Amino acid sequence: MYEHLKKFILQSQTKNLKTSEYLKDYFDFDVKVSFGMGTPAKISWISVHNQEIRSTMGINCVYLYYKKENLLILAYGIMENFIENEESWPKDVPDNYKTINQYFESNLDSKPYRYGDSFVFKSYKPIINENQVQFLNHLNEKEITNTQIDNDINELIKYYAKVIKLEVKNDDSLYSKGLFYMENQLEDFIISNWKNTELGKKFDLIFDDGELKSKQFKTDIGTIDILARDKKDKSYVVIELKRNQTSDDTVGQLMRYMGWVKRHLKDEKVKEIIICGKYDKKLDYALEYAPFDTDVFLYNVQFTLNQFTK
Repeated sequence: MYEHLKKFILQSQTKNLKTSEYLKDYFDFDVKVSFGMGTPAKISWISVHNQEIRSTMGINCVYLYYKKENLLILAYGIMENFIENEESWPKDVPDNYKTINQYFESNLDSKPYRYGDSFVFKSYKPIINENQVQFLNHLNEKEITNTQIDNDINELIKYYAKVIKLEVKNDDSLYSKGLFYMENQLEDFIISNWKNTELGKKFDLIFDDGELKSKQFKTDIGTIDILARDKKDKSYVVIELKRNQTSDDTVGQLMRYMGWVKRHLKDEKVKEIIICGKYDKKLDYALEYAPFDTDVFLYNVQFTLNQFTK
């Protein structure tokens, strides 16, 4: 979601209302994006929801970007025509989270233009520098990593699924296979178990004075998930985790980071790896004419239940 969210913030600064290039689904949920109807709206939004629940209960997981205040809120959404609906979010939401109305009053001394009855789960301050977007915590202005951005929306969706008692009918879906949880933990798992993986046999993590530098390697065009070095020729290896991006986004992002390493780290032999939950046709075609050979590693989640006997 992180890459789409950056694009969403940048487009919100323009008069472009097109949404065809955005996600249509996220795990087992529908996604709808809006920048306005006919003219740019004061609040652009991304809704992640089950369409039936959105139509009957009026609740969703929603990013609301208040342009005037430069405030991005990830909310327990309540659609405006369902405000009086008693069948909404459980009691622990209003007990523990402020409404957007309350948030604006206490932190901005103002009132929101719309959607004030939704509840604030997370709030961010986007910092735009040319075509790059950095997210800060809106209250303390500490930097928010791309991993944390993804973790936040995934945590909210997981709760949403529990609230609506979602039954996953598609056994091949990412959600039902357990990849939903795994993708939040995958990067940490790979780093922690580096020496025991196929990656660890060929590549070394990068340390500087005992401090790990490989994970979330920062560049001026974004953050590389993992940057490693080949054990034999010491060339750099860009490793990207294909989370909930399109295949085009993943390959495009990989190419940008390789270009950055080639230019700034002076490495003509930079290598590239994609780690993903499944290898599908879209990724296959995206890599078909990519100007480099890319290794793809697949991960899977296994769960077993064994009876305990004394």
